Order: sequence, then C-alpha cells, then structure tokens
Amino acid sequence: MADLSAVRAEGLVKNFGDFRAVDGIDLDVRQGEIFGVLGPNGAGKTTMLRMLATLLPIDGGHAEIFGVDVRREPHRIRQLVGVTGQYASVDEDLTARENLWLFARLQGLASTRAKSIAGDLLERFDLQEAADRPLSQFSGGMRRRLDLASSLITRPPLIFLDEPTTGLDPRTRGQMWDTIRELVTDGSTILLTTQYLDEADQLAGRIAVIDRGRKVAEDIPDALKTQVGDSTLQLRLADASDTALAADVVRRLLGEEPVLTPESGGMNIPLPDPDRAADVLIGLREAGLGISSVSVAKPTLDEVFLALTGHGAHESQAPETQANESQMEAAR
Repeated sequence: MADLSAVRAEGLVKNFGDFRAVDGIDLDVRQGEIFGVLGPNGAGKTTMLRMLATLLPIDGGHAEIFGVDVRREPHRIRQLVGVTGQYASVDEDLTARENLWLFARLQGLASTRAKSIAGDLLERFDLQEAADRPLSQFSGGMRRRLDLASSLITRPPLIFLDEPTTGLDPRTRGQMWDTIRELVTDGSTILLTTQYLDEADQLAGRIAVIDRGRKVAEDIPDALKTQVGDSTLQLRLADASDTALAADVVRRLLGEEPVLTPESGGMNIPLPDPDRAADVLIGLREAGLGISSVSVAKPTLDEVFLALTGHGAHESQAPETQANESQMEAAR
C-alpha cells in the first residue's frame, strides 16, 4: 500500500545555543488533510515548520516530505512545499500583479506563463480589482491573501501556513478559513500552525498541541476535548421553584450531581454520555417540569490546553526563541 503520509517527522530537535526550541517532536501528516499545530508564541511551532521547509537546519531527528528526506534533498523539498509565514513577504514597491509575476519568474516560469498564472491567482483570491494598485493601499487581509497566492504559483501539493490569520479582523479571518478549506478540496495538504483555539477547532481534522518545544498531545478535536471532562447539559427551568425537584430527577436518572442556581432555575448537569441528555429532558417533562431553555456544552480547546500545559494558549513563551531565530536568519 502506498504511503499516505505527506509529512513524517521523528524526534525533531532544534537548538539555539543552550536553548532547545524544538525537543523531540514527532509528526505524521496525512495527504489531503488539514493538520493543526496549536501552541502559544515561542512554543516552537514556527521553528519546527522552518526545519521542515529547509529554512533552518535540523539538529536532530529525521523528517520526510512525501517520502523525500528533508536533510538530504532540500531542493526537491522546495518543489513540494509552499510556505506562507506570519508576515507577508511581498515587495511593497510593486503591485499585486507585479509581485506574482516576479515570484513566478524567479521560480523559472516563462514571462507569458508567469503573467497567466498571476492573473488566475488574482481572480482566485478576489484581488483582481486591486491587482494594479500599489501595496500601500492594501489591507492586512489583502496582503495575507496575496502572500498565500504567491505560495501557490507552482501548485505545490503541501502548504505550510504559519499563523496565517494573525492580526486579521474576524470577517477577514473567516474569508481566509474559506480559502484554506477550498485548497484542501482542490487536493492540497495543509500543515497549519496557530495560537487561535477556535481556528484549530474550525479547520483542523487533527491537532498536535505543542508546549515548550514538545508535543504534549495529538488527536482529533473532539477526542482532545473528552480528555478534559464530560459535556454539560445546561438548562433553565420555567419555574425556578422547581429546581430541587428537577435535581432529584437528574440524580435518579444519571446518578450525577447537578450544579444549581436556584434563584434563576438554572442547572448544569454533567453528561458522561451526551446521548443521555434526551433521557433527562424526557424525565423532566414526565415529572411535569417546564424548561425555558436548554443547550449542551462541550469542553473547549482552551480548557484542553490549560489542562495539558497549566497555562493558556495565548501566553508567550521563551522570547529568546524569536531572538535566536532572527540572528540565524540574518546570518544566512
């Protein structure tokens, strides 16, 4: 059977002097999926991505892209991967059309072909009306879309997106999410790093949680959430005076102790099995108790991250990581 891995990494290590930024990370990204890497600033996400993209040397471990060894064949890797970073890499002195044409020419395409691809990408990313404006008139979201477009000039099968929606407003983030989903529908594989829990939850089929250079968990989002605790049935009774009676019904049906707010008739009921929510509602109705509102809440990825690491996903870590990376990039 053919290997279905787009990225396979074992024991990846990266040191900056005495500081270990990436500490033995394993990854297996399957073809055709969006794989999310979730962690705060400084956790090692960008460093790991740069090693896989051949932008930083690998100090330890092994990595392959579609079966090609990253360390041994970096030139082949660069033909397989498109990279979009946290900050747009476009030329401020050129228009969007000129930027894409130039990137295409730098990748060896003939001028006519480069012009054609630039036009196609401008249309695909809804930039055709602004194609010939100076980039000084572009919003942050437009620049980010242009940067993503430039990474697709050679139609690479694997795309690395390093925090692609950092600094974007909610509407523009949603547009970027739609674009990312379309790329996968068209056959791309996406390795996405993010510090936004909702972004990982919305986009990624599987998520690796990275903390202080190490992978501390990996699974589908729902499975990660169940590691934290049960879902909760949240309801409000039509008559707050029925709270005690409703609590007795819940104890009898589930053997669980609900959390009550008697003054408002509110109840939060742990659900070890989400399917039992219907049993509770039927039991309350049979007891003659009215319900004014009801919902089922799952644990959030924020709660997952806090439980796994002891801190929130937006807490910056190891500022020396960025400093050391900047020094290395400047020396290249």
